[in-house]
Amino acid sequence: MKNQSSITINESIDEVEPTNEEIESLPHVSDRIPVNVWLIILCEFAYGFAYYGLNGQFQNYIQFPVPDHNDGHHQPGALNKGQTIATSLTTFFRFYSALTSMVGAIVADQYMGKYKTIVISCFIYIIGLLILLLTSIPQSISIGLGMPGLIIAMLFLGLGTGGIKSNISSLMAEQYTRKKPFKKVSKRNIEVIVSPSITTESMFHYFYLVVSAGSLASILTTLIEKYHSFWLSYLVPFVVFFIAIVVLLTGRHRYVKIPPTGSLLAKSFNAIRTAFVLRRKYGKTLPRMASILDYSKLSTYTSTKENFNWDDTFIENLKQAFNASKIFLFFPIYSLCTNQIHGNLISQAAQMNTGPLPNDVINNIDPLITILLVPIFNKALYPMLRKMKINFHSILRITIGFYMVSVGMAWTAFVQSKIYQTNPDFNFSNPSNNLNAAWQIPSYCFTALSHIFASITALEYAYVKAPSTMKSVVTSAYFITHALSSAMGFVLLPVTVDPKLIWMYTALACVAFIAGTLFLICFQPRNAVVHVKEVEVPVAIEQEKDNQVTFPTLSFVED
Repeated sequence: MKNQSSITINESIDEVEPTNEEIESLPHVSDRIPVNVWLIILCEFAYGFAYYGLNGQFQNYIQFPVPDHNDGHHQPGALNKGQTIATSLTTFFRFYSALTSMVGAIVADQYMGKYKTIVISCFIYIIGLLILLLTSIPQSISIGLGMPGLIIAMLFLGLGTGGIKSNISSLMAEQYTRKKPFKKVSKRNIEVIVSPSITTESMFHYFYLVVSAGSLASILTTLIEKYHSFWLSYLVPFVVFFIAIVVLLTGRHRYVKIPPTGSLLAKSFNAIRTAFVLRRKYGKTLPRMASILDYSKLSTYTSTKENFNWDDTFIENLKQAFNASKIFLFFPIYSLCTNQIHGNLISQAAQMNTGPLPNDVINNIDPLITILLVPIFNKALYPMLRKMKINFHSILRITIGFYMVSVGMAWTAFVQSKIYQTNPDFNFSNPSNNLNAAWQIPSYCFTALSHIFASITALEYAYVKAPSTMKSVVTSAYFITHALSSAMGFVLLPVTVDPKLIWMYTALACVAFIAGTLFLICFQPRNAVVHVKEVEVPVAIEQEKDNQVTFPTLSFVED
């Protein structure tokens, strides 16, 4: 179908509006990405570096004691709280961050705007970094400040994460203000259609690529943790995070900053609440409604004096947003599986022979695979399939993502069984057995593939299907699924102990496979695909006041 590439746009040349035939026949390409976008992507890299530089160490920091180098067991640790408490705290941190992300979206849309919300959240985040740094020094741990310091730091870090994560990708998207495609002649002297939708897609692929690149910070911080100390490994993210603040502040006059216009999320919650109240009030006297949200329509009532601060169009858009968000129904199960690589798989590696590497460095295989494959998928595989007219649609991609994570969990269960057969050491009191940690690599590879197929595609699908005024509602629905997956993680805590882990991984593999199959059965009729010929940026909203384009709060969630 359409070949996707990048061209340089000369704004002095007249732009020609393409005909429908030209939209169908000419290759579609990406516009030049603005400098502002690259600045915000750099800011995201600094934030991702700090976020993953910390999270990569939490499991060891909480689970294991300060190592005694005289007994031959050099597993890095500090607080000695065990695997169950370590997993529960890291699960709580993900749950808390998902909830604060919804708060951050409301604050940005209703009160301060995305830019100010991100800046304030950055300062909150760096306070959390400072608390964690000061309470992780040996003197603080020796007098019992390690655990309370960690909890207080997590509260600040989670609050800062919510404000940053829920707004930074949409602030990036707002920097690209074109909304209609146009025809140009490329440097290769061929006519092409410059597509805002492909440009936006490319921006988010680069954004996700930078998220993965930032996550490689844990390679450095975990090596410092193993061979020096936790406090020094926390100092590195603290220093790097200043880049995010510097980029935000120095570029403050360059950014497109859309003022807050009211929280669609809060308005949507109010409309939903009103619908339930009015159904109970008028349900027996009114005809049966096609949707419960129809009870919040002004046109539903002729003789009553119900007053709403929305019109029927808003309710129709809200219904469409909910229909788009239905694909997230199975994602709590998916995220429950992918969350294992940040906790229990780190503990699993501690039972294996990692050689000179720390056990919590191995999970960086996931972002490494992602960094390698995202450009290949974006620039080669998907365009090739489009050219071959193979309809590798979104629902099929997401289903494959579920199957990939299912295979990853099944392999993890197999590795756990080999650990038990080799030399089980349930208390981590002896040096790790001789089973090489390379056995874990397939788990991370399958998980990385699942991210590419499922995570990116799900958000892309929902954004395109939802009305342009309801993107923040769709994003919040995605955050809710992550909060639910973290809540489900608490249910698994009783089985995150040896020798029950093999059954937990096996159960997750089975549930993920079933969820993927049900997902395909439920959504296959939609057969949706993000076509490259779309004529408007899928997340753009026209602002009548200043004739700018704004993007409601949305985000790529960092697992």
